[in-house]
Amino acid sequence: MSAVRATSSSGAYLVIAIVAVIDLVLLYGVTLMYAQGELAFAMLVLVLAAVGSWVVISSKGYNYRYVYPSLLGVITFIVFPLIYTVNVAFTNYSSNHLLSLERVRAIHLAKTYRTGGESFSFKMYQEGPSFRLMLISAAGGEAHYLTGPFTESDQPQELKAFESIHVPTGAALPIREVIKKRSTLQKLDIVLPDGTELAMTSLRKFGAIARVYRPDDHTDRQYPQQNLALIDNRTEEIIYPDMATGYYTNEAGTEQIGPGFTIYTGWANFVRVFTDPGIQGPFLKIFSWTVIFAALSVAFTLVIGLLMACLVQWEPLKGNGVYRLLLILPYAVPAFISILIFRGLFNQNFGEINLLLDMLFGTKPEWFSNELLAKSMVIIVNTWLGYPYMMILCIGLLKSIPDDLYEASAIDGASPVQNLFYITIPMIIKPLIPLLIASFAFNFNNLVLIALLTDGAPDMLHATTPAGTTDILVSYTFRIAFGSYGQDYGLASAIATAIFLMVGFIAWVNLKATRQLQ
Repeated sequence: MSAVRATSSSGAYLVIAIVAVIDLVLLYGVTLMYAQGELAFAMLVLVLAAVGSWVVISSKGYNYRYVYPSLLGVITFIVFPLIYTVNVAFTNYSSNHLLSLERVRAIHLAKTYRTGGESFSFKMYQEGPSFRLMLISAAGGEAHYLTGPFTESDQPQELKAFESIHVPTGAALPIREVIKKRSTLQKLDIVLPDGTELAMTSLRKFGAIARVYRPDDHTDRQYPQQNLALIDNRTEEIIYPDMATGYYTNEAGTEQIGPGFTIYTGWANFVRVFTDPGIQGPFLKIFSWTVIFAALSVAFTLVIGLLMACLVQWEPLKGNGVYRLLLILPYAVPAFISILIFRGLFNQNFGEINLLLDMLFGTKPEWFSNELLAKSMVIIVNTWLGYPYMMILCIGLLKSIPDDLYEASAIDGASPVQNLFYITIPMIIKPLIPLLIASFAFNFNNLVLIALLTDGAPDMLHATTPAGTTDILVSYTFRIAFGSYGQDYGLASAIATAIFLMVGFIAWVNLKATRQLQ
């Protein structure tokens, strides 16, 4: 008994030791993320590590050991991204406002300009793995300046220089080698004994520079954020961070100085969606088209899938196994391949569809520039991609219908159409409704189809954000967040939050419909 207790005790200590090592590694990662300003990710890892440690070590958390891995995945990949997205929706986070206020202030303080002072030619010497610069005054004279050693780096380096008449012991690099080190030389900030700062101005010279801004040390300024204000050394003008726009601005508020910084804007992004004419109009049009697109896609795929299922289930049809295989092929081919093939087929100038229509009817429809034709093309392609799924579902449901019902209807002289509407559809509609709602939710967020087929084209006029007539809400959001005309992550997150609420409502309807049909 004592041996068993000793073994159990040693096993517990081993588990605690492993958990402690893992926690130390995670704590180191949390420290790095906190140092980089990634507070949200640091907090997520810290909370998950603390809960995981409690679940593994505590006897009270024993029952959660088998549930925790799934909860870990749900929190990491669903709950946290959702909370993070909602948080971004209340900020001005964008390509123009990526950094924190402290980081933007540091960037402004690091800005320099040429003062027109003395310039120096230089020679570069290598001493083992490090380098030195010999600065020679362009005005002549025997005094030279020799910098401290430095290494190749992509980070800014500040070097002290001192007067010296001695030549470094290393070998002077030829100009072609100096050119190779240009990226390092451009990041050097050389400080002379009198405090003059030098920076590289050409391949052969360093020139005097000065800081554009200096901190404002006064405490009696009558404007917001006075402790973060800066003074322009060239004009003595004061600039301060404007917490309404996310930019440093002058006292008159007439000039915004980039880069911008991230601030919380409250409900501003949501208000823009519903009040800005350049956003409200496209948003409402895209929302309407998204609902129509998802509904028509479900309707067409259901009708065609059900008819194909009835066809391959028809016993007099010879070789129905071959037909079934051919009809399922669109579902077996990766969707992105099929979409790209259709993009080529619908090409307005060289696509096979237009070539055939030109031969038969003498017309070449503008599939990608006409709004109605572009929307029709999207629905046609999506129907082709989606009907095999519906056909597979309907085949399984048709097999569950008793043959006695069809035999009785045959005795009564019912036609195939009557069998379809009075037997087949009523028998399969209940189990189909939840699947149809799920298919609607899928098509509501069918980003791949729109992004690969039309990329939202043709574009809408008078829209202040990238918007196309074939865009659905998710592709519209994607273009706002990652488009080539600027990235407005705050606005995109606000729209994504609205999409989440809509899809959540669809899921609620799905659950409610499922319960009522049971």
